[in-house]
Amino acid sequence: MTAVNVIRTNSAMGRKMLLLAAFCVAWSQTTGLTTIQDTLFRADGTRFNGTLTVNWVTFDATNVGTIVQQSRTVQIVNGNLQLQLVPNATATPPANIYTVNYQSGGYQQFTENWTVPVSSTPLTVSAVRVSNSTPGTGGGGTSNATTLPESAIIGLQADLSQRVAKGVGFGTNAVAVVDDNGNLVTAVGDPGTCVFVDGTTGPCTGDTFADAETPGGTVNGVNNTLTLAFAPLGSSMLLFRNGLYLTPNFDYTLSSQTITFVNGGTPQPGDTLTASYRVDTSNSGNLGNLTNPVPTHSPQVICSSAGTSATTTAWTTVGGCDVPVTGLNPGDRIEIRFTFAHTGNTQGYNLQINWGNTTILNRTAAPQDSAVAGTAEAAISATGALISVESYGTVLPFAPALVNAPLQAGLEVTFRAQMLGTGPDSVALTNYTVTRYPGN
Repeated sequence: MTAVNVIRTNSAMGRKMLLLAAFCVAWSQTTGLTTIQDTLFRADGTRFNGTLTVNWVTFDATNVGTIVQQSRTVQIVNGNLQLQLVPNATATPPANIYTVNYQSGGYQQFTENWTVPVSSTPLTVSAVRVSNSTPGTGGGGTSNATTLPESAIIGLQADLSQRVAKGVGFGTNAVAVVDDNGNLVTAVGDPGTCVFVDGTTGPCTGDTFADAETPGGTVNGVNNTLTLAFAPLGSSMLLFRNGLYLTPNFDYTLSSQTITFVNGGTPQPGDTLTASYRVDTSNSGNLGNLTNPVPTHSPQVICSSAGTSATTTAWTTVGGCDVPVTGLNPGDRIEIRFTFAHTGNTQGYNLQINWGNTTILNRTAAPQDSAVAGTAEAAISATGALISVESYGTVLPFAPALVNAPLQAGLEVTFRAQMLGTGPDSVALTNYTVTRYPGN
């Protein structure tokens, strides 16, 4: 609420006040400032008493220069407000505003925004206000803030484009890795395996044991050298001949993976030799990368769970499993096992399994099919996957199929079902398991 003050000039004091006001206007014109002058009231008609704090961020003002970020507090006594501000209506950057906080009685009453134009005459608060007041901790009010599009916030879209987004294979409660598209996905592996720098998983670095290994080579009484699968770590090897312990550097010598027996100690036909030792994998990450490689990759269960039920004629997703891009390396194999159970015997039903955007199974079961089960195995290559599928039911005949699927940067295996009529029958995905067999 504003009020107009009438200054009477029929007295010496009035003439002085008029001259003072004219001087202030002239001074503001020379300094480039705009005067805000008003009388403020409370809702009950009494005059407002308190403080007004003006806050601003750094901006460049025409004909003034750079205005650095700061604030200013003005005391309001008996409703009288007068202050001068640099015009910001044409400021750089645009949309720069003054944020004005009103305090009274120890509480912040409300907040509003000002845009101050260039003016040679004093302006009232209503002339510079650009949004209605918002409530504070001690006063009422109704918020009417202006919603700005993202494009209006300088630098916002560029900053948002730098954030990492969730990928198709994103999950929770697991280690996250960044895929080839710069998105976050979940590392695929069992508890206890390690995540490597390239995002793949495998046995953790450190010692691995070779127990009761039979050294390679011919045992014929003539050959005195045998070969181990790996080079033992330090002096960890225990070598036995027919159950008797052989002493290193007395019965034999060891060089890397080669055992050389001393003269007179050559193994004879019928002898049984076993070696137990520790293998250091710290330089390779797994046994398969050492000399004489032996694959030691363990299967990794990606998902194993019970699904939900379908009771209507609409297609219903009853289960799903995210396979991140790190689980789709050439040479990998993904195995899918599933079992559906049918409750009732009056309606048939349809089943469908999708490998990402490719349907790999679509079968219709009879009312007499109390269960349908099957498997699918996807052989991953550099160009996609060749998927072999087998399914059968209580009366549904066994049906094999081969399906080609394109290369996909992460995908979801989904299970869907629908009833072929209305009634009490239902079909449930009782169990499904998706397992990865890593390649070399």
